[in-house]
Order: sequence, then structure tokens, then C-alpha cells
Amino acid sequence: MKLRIKFSKTGIMKYIGHLDVMRYFQKALRRAEFDTTLSGGFSPHMIMSFAAPLGVGITSEGEYFDLEVASVMPSEEMERRLNDVMADGISVLSVRQIPDDKKFGGMRLLAAADYLVTPKYLPHPDVAESIPAFLEQTEILLEKKTKKGSKTMDIRPLIYRLEAREDAFYLFVSQGSANNLRPEYVVEKLFAFAGKTLPEHSLKIHRLDLYADAGKDMQQRFVSLESFGEICK
Repeated sequence: MKLRIKFSKTGIMKYIGHLDVMRYFQKALRRAEFDTTLSGGFSPHMIMSFAAPLGVGITSEGEYFDLEVASVMPSEEMERRLNDVMADGISVLSVRQIPDDKKFGGMRLLAAADYLVTPKYLPHPDVAESIPAFLEQTEILLEKKTKKGSKTMDIRPLIYRLEAREDAFYLFVSQGSANNLRPEYVVEKLFAFAGKTLPEHSLKIHRLDLYADAGKDMQQRFVSLESFGEICK
């Protein structure tokens, strides 16, 4: 059996890296007495996978990992048990049972994510006014560094939505192994388009949720990864 666990990561915990978050949850699951399934071999470990590991310094209210278990309890009970052993800054939001088929794995399904990106120092009303013209561009070229050097990519098709919200920018962008667009790249390009320069490390990034593309016949229809699970009763 497989569970999909949704959690938030805020406050001081944004400075904790992915590997430490994974180890943290392994200990929390033991303390919460989950009936987890272990891998074989000389070093057995919990079978778990995170949909999209969060970068250091980014907060989120929509993180997911899938976990193999031998048995389940009611979702409400599993959520309570985990939250009883959570440290400040990490909260379990839901626990759902998902199909065992590999095609329903979070990493495999992931297609998009939405974010709130807040410039820490600069007012940006004139930048916000540039959004319609920015999105009307037929291409937005980004020079991206890779292990083999650098390459130029057009990120315009990967920006599904961009709008100003009070003191932040809302972004809905492509995410996943094939086409992964970091939100800070979009905001940096937007500021440059508006003739503004962003100071280094001046963006506060908050992830809202992760999505799969459930559309058919080339028609996109994004749904939260949480929607693939069912409440355990």
C-alpha cells in the first residue's frame, strides 16, 4: 500500500535541506508508529520518494512524499500522530492512500507548481504594469548553465500564469523532470524587461502546491497531487 503525505515547511525550517528533511520524516514516522515497509538488502530503509525536493530558503504549503506501508489507519489518526511529533515549521496537512501503480507516483505525475514570489526590497508597481507586454512576447530566452556548459532555452511556453498580487507575484509554471522552471528566473526576466535590476538574494519564494496534468488530447488540466489520493477510514 502507498500513502501520499502532504506537508508544509515554513519558518526556520526553510533553511533545512532536502536530505535532512527526509531523515527527519523517517524518525517522525517511527515515533508515530507507522507500519512502514522496508527495502531489502544489507541496509534496509523506508521506501519513500518526494515529488519535488524544495530548495533551501524556500517555504511551502504544498510539499508531498509517497510512502510504502504494510497497513494503514484512518487518515485523521495518521495526521494527528505525525503532527504530535512534528517540530515547529513542519506540519502534516493530509495523508491519503494512493494506487500502487507506479504511474501514480508523485515524481512521475508532477507537471506544474504555483508560487508567490515577493521582492524584499524594491517596490514594483511599474514592473507589475509590464506583465501583459512581458507575456505577449513570442519567446523569452534564458541562458541556463548545465554540467556540459550552457544552453539557451525559451521559457515562455513554460509560464502558464503570471500576475501581480498586492506585494507579490503569483506564478504558475512548468515543473518536473522534463521542463522544470524555477520561479526566480521568471521574476528576474520580468524585472529586466521592465528596466529594473534585482539585488542578489532579494526574492522571498513560497510554494503553494504541486500539480499533475490530467488533461487529454493535448488539452492541459492541472490538478493537485493530493487529488489522486483517497481518505483512509
